[in-house]
Amino acid sequence: MIRNSESIRKMRIMDKATEEAGKMDIEYKRLTENELSRIIKMRIEQLTEEYRSDGRTVPEDVDLETALMDFYTRNMAAGTYVSWLAFDGDKIVGTSGMSFAEKPPYFTCPSGRLGILSSMYTDPAYRRQGIAMQLLDRVVKEAKDYGCGTIYITASNMGVKLYEAYGFKHNGNFMQFNF
Repeated sequence: MIRNSESIRKMRIMDKATEEAGKMDIEYKRLTENELSRIIKMRIEQLTEEYRSDGRTVPEDVDLETALMDFYTRNMAAGTYVSWLAFDGDKIVGTSGMSFAEKPPYFTCPSGRLGILSSMYTDPAYRRQGIAMQLLDRVVKEAKDYGCGTIYITASNMGVKLYEAYGFKHNGNFMQFNF
């Protein structure tokens, strides 16, 4: 098998992440309904941290708990959302998520299937130990197995280096419209 320099670099990063994460007794499991209430709490903490780190005020009139429970329940049942979790004993110390969508096929994505990466979060006490890289690798593999030709992410400022190290590229044409 011929490997290009980018895949060799990614393999070295993954080896280092595996070595670092192996120093702890971290266990990786797929999200089930049993962890939903804990994951929702962590997701809200993550979003709050991101808002505050960007100098924004966290909206108080948004019921994210109900909306997240609805999202996870519906999409996990439909097979259009998967998440991997990192555990230190019974404590969830890292999360990841991948939503699956489909649009008309195009040249660089003939399946039309897309992965939308979200919910990447590591407990601050566990950061810089390779956990996020392990979680990212697992959800990227899920997207590949689902048949996705592309993965999108709107990266927080805190996550950009992780995604670049994994091999994600910036797409200057990405735009959004908010209601």
